[in-house]
Amino acid sequence: MGVGMGIHGEPGIHDETLGAADEVAAMLVNGLLADQPENPGTRVVPIVNGLGSTKYEELFVLWNDISRHLEEAGLTIVDPQVGEFVTSLDMAGVSLSLVRLDEVIEPLWLAACDTPAYRRRAASQVDLDTTPLSQKAEQVMVANPGSPASQDVADVIVKALDEVAMRLSERSSELGRLDSVAGDGDHGIGMARGSQAALAEARRVREEGAGAATTLNAAGSAWSEHAGGTSGALWGAALTAFGAVLGDEDPVGDDAIRQAAGAALNAVTRLGGAKIGDKTMVDAMAPFVTTLESSSNRLPQAWDSACRAAGAAAQATSEVIAKVGRARPLGEKSLGTPDPGAVSFHEVVVAVGTVLS
Repeated sequence: MGVGMGIHGEPGIHDETLGAADEVAAMLVNGLLADQPENPGTRVVPIVNGLGSTKYEELFVLWNDISRHLEEAGLTIVDPQVGEFVTSLDMAGVSLSLVRLDEVIEPLWLAACDTPAYRRRAASQVDLDTTPLSQKAEQVMVANPGSPASQDVADVIVKALDEVAMRLSERSSELGRLDSVAGDGDHGIGMARGSQAALAEARRVREEGAGAATTLNAAGSAWSEHAGGTSGALWGAALTAFGAVLGDEDPVGDDAIRQAAGAALNAVTRLGGAKIGDKTMVDAMAPFVTTLESSSNRLPQAWDSACRAAGAAAQATSEVIAKVGRARPLGEKSLGTPDPGAVSFHEVVVAVGTVLS
């Protein structure tokens, strides 16, 4: 059996012989207890989840052993859940989750609910919210046209996004291959879709008179919506932060670009929580920004130097074990392979550089 496989089919941490139910139960419980937070408390909701083709009888047999191991560890079991809650097609297998309860979480967990995926029956009728939900993300609108100078910058932004979308589309397969080593292999297609959506939205608002900030805000929202995953959210935040510095009115000089790059890095680290050495896009983004900010050359030359720094840093991540993100449990497997997020960051800034030169 593969131990530590992801719900999207990410490779497991290691393989081992399938043991008896009690052995599997001990492995699951001990693995979670070894990774518990500080001051976790003793009240837990165990969730034994079948991945699609494991029979309920087998899940209940496994639960019998899991419950014993939890009690032996001094935990109080509250409202145990055994069934199929998050499946992975017809995969044979099981997952164990522990919901740590406190005075805030416990009453919320035990509250009555009635949803298509999960129900907790109550003595009284559960109030249903029948408000229709929007099926599309809200579009960024051009409240006021940008100044002529800012619209000129927006034109450059659209050209840069065009180059980015083409480059990421060309590199999609390779980025996916890198991601498949310790992830689910969707980074390449996600980056391609995100950049293409960002380009389309940037073109739309530019035709409506948008300046630099509104153009990047629209691009960031579209990238986040269509790319999916953590990288989509991070790139959405980066573009939005970059645009916030540029604004829709003032001319944009080299210093503003340097300041905007720093703001984008701050947004990514604040949202994702990663730092240099964690094997993420930050490993390439941070040296890029540092080099750009410290260079006394004009922007095209400074950008080129920053791209070289980002490229070297991205390749250096092949010698690093992933410490955060989906690749963290498979850190050892990621050795020898550069981080796909760092590599794709380098691809993006290189594409932008072709417009600045």
